[in-house]
Amino acid sequence: MSTELLNCIMWTGAGFLSGSLMFAYWGGWLFLNKDIRDYGTGNPGAVSAWKAGGWKIGVPTGILDLAKGLVPVGLAIWSFGVSGWYLVPVALAPILGHAFTPFLKFKGGRATAVTLGVWTAITVWEGMLVLGIIIGLIYAVIENSAWANILGMLGFLAYLLVVGIFIRGLELSILAIWAGNTGVMVIKHWHGFFEPVKPRSYVVRLFRKAS
Repeated sequence: MSTELLNCIMWTGAGFLSGSLMFAYWGGWLFLNKDIRDYGTGNPGAVSAWKAGGWKIGVPTGILDLAKGLVPVGLAIWSFGVSGWYLVPVALAPILGHAFTPFLKFKGGRATAVTLGVWTAITVWEGMLVLGIIIGLIYAVIENSAWANILGMLGFLAYLLVVGIFIRGLELSILAIWAGNTGVMVIKHWHGFFEPVKPRSYVVRLFRKAS
């Protein structure tokens, strides 16, 4: 068995384990004595932790969720040289671990923060900045988080294609990671796609004033 394959297997396992650690859920019980799934959409992630206990628990758990993707994928790339198609399962592992964590009977979170962490590891600063800004801007306009996340991923795909074609060269393995990542997010946000897309109230007010 080649060294590249061994590293791929090792970091895929480590990434899944890292992603499956439900810091927001455990933090809710430890610091708030609450099940954060009773707040917001019932998602055991950092947003629900914020709604349950404010920024003092929401920010740390959000950072930890981001780190779940950044650390294992970053170590695999920067310290062990995992790249190309070997990177695909390594990059998707923390996302799958968070979304289908065995610690919560495979009913995990929606994987937004861990997604940002994974793409930060792959692209250094671009994933955090570009994807975060796109999702943030869309979510600032509409209330439906499912559409905000998926439209954000589509916007990020456009960015990857433009940069890949005109600057760095297009890597199919990167597009495969994007496709797998987006597929998981579609599954986790599925019920949200059946809800009406509503603009934020201040957007409606601004539109009325402009018209």
